[in-house]
Amino acid sequence: MTPIFDTHAHYDDEAFDTDREELLASLPAQGIGRVVDVGASLSSSRQAKKLAEQYGYLYWAVGVHPNETAELTEDDLEWMGRQCRHEKCVAVGEIGLDYHWDEPERDIQKKWFAAQLELARREKKPVIIHSRDAAKDTADILTAQRAWEIGGVIHCYSYTKEMAGVFLDMGFFIGIGGVLTFQNAKKLKETAAYVPLERIVLETDCPYLAPVPNRGKRNCSLYLPYVVDALAQIKGVSQEEVRRVTWENAVRLYRMDPGID
Repeated sequence: MTPIFDTHAHYDDEAFDTDREELLASLPAQGIGRVVDVGASLSSSRQAKKLAEQYGYLYWAVGVHPNETAELTEDDLEWMGRQCRHEKCVAVGEIGLDYHWDEPERDIQKKWFAAQLELARREKKPVIIHSRDAAKDTADILTAQRAWEIGGVIHCYSYTKEMAGVFLDMGFFIGIGGVLTFQNAKKLKETAAYVPLERIVLETDCPYLAPVPNRGKRNCSLYLPYVVDALAQIKGVSQEEVRRVTWENAVRLYRMDPGID
């Protein structure tokens, strides 16, 4: 059976402080083939790098989440550029816009979103996009930055299937996780049905957004088979087909060796 590729996790989060090593060591034997630990701040990016250096199947991304951009500087951006050259750094992310929390002010979020997109272009890395309650501005900035030349994924997708079409036209993958199993996730189920399987990648966003039947608990990569099952039912294909195609998608997204470790 093809292993599962978790394209977006936060094992650097304090939610894993009590059992991080034990949990991470257990993943390969339980069908999780690769994981990308995604930075959301400078400090979490550093932690993600350390984890990637510790575990063979774990990779990382360097980036600053929109809600963490208030204190960013040009020097920080230079540091991020150097990190992109690390042998296991596969992307710039997570970056983008978050108008749900709406802090810092939108102009600051937009400035650093554009700056990190430009960084990714220079360093020839795909981007991991965080976009919440900000669909139009996200699409406008991606268009202005010619993001189809950069490539990447819209992580934890939360908009309509029509909006997904806009991002698909730019060449982006759509990241889907535990929310797909929620009974009230009508919009995401419609999007999952609409988006070709060849453009979907699996993710946990752990420790957040655990799938049913673990909704509300700490999420981890071991719960991804529930998402595989839900997606297989929506697409009318086998779970093995979902595993195989999403693995292939993830290695295309992150420009990695396609072989299974």
